[in-house]
Amino acid sequence: MRITVDIDETVLAEVMELTGEKKKSPAISKIVSEYVKRRRAKEFGRLIMEGAFDSALTNEEIEK
Repeated sequence: MRITVDIDETVLAEVMELTGEKKKSPAISKIVSEYVKRRRAKEFGRLIMEGAFDSALTNEEIEK
């Protein structure tokens, strides 16, 4: 999907450097995908810490 977004030139240059992409669109796509992945991982971690998933193992068994 195509969209138009205003992004500061300095920020865009840094995004391109961080992603290793030479073109703007692939760099933005990569950084947005990474953001979504990290947010999902953070949410998953929160759910684990809150005990949303049952484990048959004890803490001692997990630590082994």
